Amino acid sequence: MNTTMTRGAADAAQGSFDSATRQPWPSRPSGSRPPGPRGRWLGLSLLADMKRDYLGFAEQRHRLYGDVCNMRLFQERAYDLFSPDMVREALVDHADALVRWERGVEVFAQAFGSSVLTTEGPLWQRQRRMLMPAFTPKRVAGYAGLMREAAATALERALPAGVAEGEVGMDALFSRVAMDVILRTLFGRQLEGEAEAAIHATRVMGETAMREMFFPVTLPDWLPLPAKAAKRQALRTLRGLVHGHIQRRRVQGGREDEGDDLLARLLALRDEETGESLSGQELFDQCMVSFQAGHETAATALLWWSRLLAVHPAAAAKAREEVDAVLAGRDPGAQDAMALPYVTATLKEAMRLYPPIAALMTRRTLREITVGGWTIPPGTLLYVTPWVLQRDRRWWPQPNEFRPERFLPGAPEVPRGAYIPFGVGPRVCLGQHFAMLEMTIVAAMLLRRYDLALPAGASEPEPVLNVTLRPKGGVALRLRRRGV
Repeated sequence: MNTTMTRGAADAAQGSFDSATRQPWPSRPSGSRPPGPRGRWLGLSLLADMKRDYLGFAEQRHRLYGDVCNMRLFQERAYDLFSPDMVREALVDHADALVRWERGVEVFAQAFGSSVLTTEGPLWQRQRRMLMPAFTPKRVAGYAGLMREAAATALERALPAGVAEGEVGMDALFSRVAMDVILRTLFGRQLEGEAEAAIHATRVMGETAMREMFFPVTLPDWLPLPAKAAKRQALRTLRGLVHGHIQRRRVQGGREDEGDDLLARLLALRDEETGESLSGQELFDQCMVSFQAGHETAATALLWWSRLLAVHPAAAAKAREEVDAVLAGRDPGAQDAMALPYVTATLKEAMRLYPPIAALMTRRTLREITVGGWTIPPGTLLYVTPWVLQRDRRWWPQPNEFRPERFLPGAPEVPRGAYIPFGVGPRVCLGQHFAMLEMTIVAAMLLRRYDLALPAGASEPEPVLNVTLRPKGGVALRLRRRGV
């Protein structure tokens, strides 16, 4: 049996496609379960399809079966939710009936321990409650100076002194900027060589996590395999870095929770209900999460953004004009972010087309819920894929085109849940204000210093999903110093 139905057979089964536009209508319950692909070997062939091309296979399921798709994956039953209303109904209205997929939690917990990313129930609620004050817009604004210093250092080194123009690997540039930002904001400092080692380690851990999630168990890390050796070294690097900074803070003179960096604020946190502080292990785990998540997502978003501006010179010129008018030759601060609406719109549109987290961590239902009229039994896996939601032509005309105007004031509204680069519901990303401020500052500083262009013969990059969505082979651009 084929792993998927033909398009015509799927249309007939679903009965929910407009014959002229081929756009899917909202799914309507017509049986005990929604339609979906039937794979060989109890669905193991479908898992192979997902591993081979997760996003492409998700797009195919949406195209063939509509807004709800049902799959049998070995012993699991899984439902895709491709409608903004259904996504919000599940992740917001029924949030208390969902937990994160156990396998995903198991894989991420190897690096992040019992952190806010991996915990559930009362422990997660306590951690989330304690951490929220450290990530409010007002608190985040206090990091703007550190973000600016990190960006200035990296951007000045993008081209050698005295060189007016050259080809630059943007992966390395933005990874260095984002790593400098997280080291400075989390620990207040960085040691020689830390950034380069940490960049490599975070990349290895992302690739490893994506690979391991497609297997039911994780093979022991002590096995003498090249991939295991790389993972062991990456974990040693990250854990040693975080432990080292925490220990130095504990033995320094004065109070350990004094200072403007995030570590000081984590040390100063107290549970408003119990008065308790974070335990030593919780402090370490939260630093690990802040370190990895705060670096990788921002670097990835800026990477796609820079390439899109290089491909769309009119949009780049408009963003550059806004930067020149607002900043008048200086570098931005937190107060300038709101005054750069077009720059912000270009960043949001880049994250719409290429969401850093293109597939959210899967949820499992704890009890029976109803979503979009469908009854979903307990124990079901729910898949939410921002890549598909954010390229749906029902909400985004010409969805594959780069149009920053979609995010300017006065633009047509889209359904809530159609744009979720930072997630949705109670588990929405704590660091979203931090990320947007960092990206806006870095983007404005890059545009103030350089013009961007594609090198001759550059090909279209292939998106590769390794927890974050990165372009295969990286991105190289020609940078030219402005005013030279």
